[in-house]
Order: sequence, then C-alpha cells, then structure tokens
Amino acid sequence: MKEYKELLKTNKKMKEKKDKKSKYNNKKIEIDGVIFDSLKEGNRFKELILLQRSGEIKDLKIQVPFELVPKQVGERPVTYKADFTYYDNRKQQMIVEDTKGFRTKDYVIKRKLMKHLYPEIEFIES
Repeated sequence: MKEYKELLKTNKKMKEKKDKKSKYNNKKIEIDGVIFDSLKEGNRFKELILLQRSGEIKDLKIQVPFELVPKQVGERPVTYKADFTYYDNRKQQMIVEDTKGFRTKDYVIKRKLMKHLYPEIEFIES
C-alpha cells in the first residue's frame, strides 16, 4: 500500500510538470510538421512561405545557427539561433529574422554580437 501511494505521488508530480505553463506564456504550435515556439512565430512562418511562393524572397530556412564566439578550451561556443533566414529579392540582401514576444538579456547581447559580426546581413525583429 505504501509503495502504491508513493507511485501515485510520483505520477502526480510528472503530470504537474507536463501541465506547467511556459515561462513566457507562449504555446508551441506545429505547422507542416515543424514545431514552433509560439503562435506568433508559426504565423510569421506562414507569411514567409507565401512571400517565397510569390518570388519576393528565396532560400527560406528555419532555426539557423550562427557562431558568435568560437569554442575555447573548456568552454562551448556561443551561438545564436535565428528563427528565419532568407534572401530578400527586392533588397538584394540576406535577412535574419527573429520573432520575439519577450526580449531577454541574453537575447539582447546575442543580437548585438550578431549585428557586429555579420554587418552584411540585415537583422529584423518581428
């Protein structure tokens, strides 16, 4: 009986972790087999797909990593993962786009490093 009660407590804790809200109240969404971190990001993906079909942009990619600080002895590299990258045919320029609902301190620092290290790429926040 004691083992059964402990098992119930464990199952309850596991369920609570599953039902826990995300830190920034975003809800993951799946579109075309791809899971996005928020509804806003998923909707932007749908817009970009339409722009690509119309020929305004090309080479749309999602979750593209950029190295900001290389790996050092005993340390991992610092990377920034762009929500979207694409080539804008009107501007004749590569675009990195990030869909943000909340800007963390880490994000702001990585955005600044990104702009500094890759000045030829336009950085857009949506």
